[in-house]
Amino acid sequence: MAIRQLTETIINQIAAGEVIERPASVVKELVENAIDAGATRIEIVTAGGGKTLMRITDNGSGIPRDELALAVSRHCTSKLTDDVHDIRALGFRGEALPSIGSVSRLSLKSRTADADSGFEIGVHGGRVEGPRPTPMNGGTIAEVRDLFFSTPARLKFMKTDRAEASAISDVVKRIAVAFPHIRFSIAGSDRTPLELNATGAGSAGMLERISQVLGKEFPENAIAIDAERDGVRLTGFAGIPAFNRANSLHQFAYVNGRPVRDKQIWGAIRGAYADVVARDRHPVAVLFLNLDPVLVDVNVHPAKADVRFRDPGLVRGLIVGAIREALGQSGIRAATSGAGAMLNSFRLGGAEPARADMAGQRWQGAAAANQKYELRQSPYRPFDLESTSVRNSNGFAETIHTFLYDGAEAVAADTRAGTAEIPQELLSAPLGAARAQIHANYIVSQTADSLVIVDQHAAHERLVYEALKNALHSRPLPAQMLLIPEIVDLPEEDVERLVAHAETLSRFGLGIEAFGPGAVAVRETPSMLGEIDTQQLVRDLADEIAEHDTSHGLKAILDHVAATMACHGSVRSGRRLKPDEMNALLRQMEETPGSGTCNHGRPTYIELKLSDIERLFGRR
Repeated sequence: MAIRQLTETIINQIAAGEVIERPASVVKELVENAIDAGATRIEIVTAGGGKTLMRITDNGSGIPRDELALAVSRHCTSKLTDDVHDIRALGFRGEALPSIGSVSRLSLKSRTADADSGFEIGVHGGRVEGPRPTPMNGGTIAEVRDLFFSTPARLKFMKTDRAEASAISDVVKRIAVAFPHIRFSIAGSDRTPLELNATGAGSAGMLERISQVLGKEFPENAIAIDAERDGVRLTGFAGIPAFNRANSLHQFAYVNGRPVRDKQIWGAIRGAYADVVARDRHPVAVLFLNLDPVLVDVNVHPAKADVRFRDPGLVRGLIVGAIREALGQSGIRAATSGAGAMLNSFRLGGAEPARADMAGQRWQGAAAANQKYELRQSPYRPFDLESTSVRNSNGFAETIHTFLYDGAEAVAADTRAGTAEIPQELLSAPLGAARAQIHANYIVSQTADSLVIVDQHAAHERLVYEALKNALHSRPLPAQMLLIPEIVDLPEEDVERLVAHAETLSRFGLGIEAFGPGAVAVRETPSMLGEIDTQQLVRDLADEIAEHDTSHGLKAILDHVAATMACHGSVRSGRRLKPDEMNALLRQMEETPGSGTCNHGRPTYIELKLSDIERLFGRR
């Protein structure tokens, strides 16, 4: 078959298949154009999930009349210099508008500040009409109707109107976080209106914009990040470990102001929270990477969501190190959402309204049947109280209150707390003074303005784990010499990578050296791992180094072993603690980074403010 030149329409449709995946892709491209034009107000209107209508209005600089035809032509842009690596705008390819016009009915109206009127140009299925005069204020209005009408096969892959409208909202929110000085609004017949008012520049304005997108709880549970290494700067906010979500949709990453979905950044965030967040939970984070455009390639994919760093190991190390350092310096903090969940579980009719209604129905039914009220059958019956005087471990008299509940005895929670005056310095401590131990596992402590409930096993597990990690990584780990070296056959490039990281691996007890062009010899393995599958371990390390340019996989394995040892060596549930032991545990928690969660990512304590308790009882 002879080679022939494709028509301009087919070329644009092929490009549209890469650039325009769904309505959200169209909104992303048009909103980025508005931001590059210097807009401070952007309005988005949609219908039919964006498949029927998308209208983006901005107050930017506008497009001159004689440049409108170029704007809808392929590879025409005002955002790129002669250096293709020096990309400082959100857009640069010049493919968005012609690609959109080839698969929809596109109308582009624009007016510059010095023009007497606006001008409009239309692109319907790749056919250009205009430009012609049109009345309008300054800025640009891009209207897209009947998306994919010229390529109906693509419509079969679209989701429901609700799903597409949700995707558009997510795209706008992710862009809006990086530009807090711009006001965004989304409206339409297919959605609930969304207003993101401008919050101003600076850290305060940025945090307020993030709270608009991620919720008001985020600022209370976030830690500021600001770190720099070798010309790469990382800023933003990272949520405390106890404040997490069931998916990664609340992780936002930006490279030079561009929202990206980069697997390497997600992997670095996951690595930073590896031993403080459960495997099935995801931390909340908003991170901004700023570096020389030459050091990052944003031209990997037409959607511009993927990036490639010249030094990926540097970026990963910066993210992991900065987040871990910030978490370590933030002190012990509990997520504010934990207290809210706790309060909801207490409220009658709040967490379980159906159960409250059923209880009311049962009472009304009993009254209607003129049934006799039985004290012992009532769920709201009072307790009988008995008191016994005993002597505690210090020889002082102590009164034990015992509740009689259908013949069973339950020891009062304040039995072990004593009646001694609490020192003011303990009340001022973050976790307060221990007052009781209930169910032989939960420590109840009191601060100046709150009540704290601590899971003693989870808390001590974290303390033992951190002590083991410090002991392991403060010096080279003990290694056991193999009588016969293990020879692992690998591709030559994997051998080169492993040998380059041999010094780091030796610190963790793994001694390797090159054994010819396509193999490595393993002479030592970490003692604490015992008998291991050396072949598989080395191959996994080679794969990790190839993907991330790091050799932290062995460290992660050793940390997992330390976590298992900590779990079995910590204070067990069911062990009764003396007041001094409980207070000592609280003080250690306050001094240990990451003690807000256990090794498995579960919270170690919940704090309930006195104001919340009073509100629970209707006192305020």
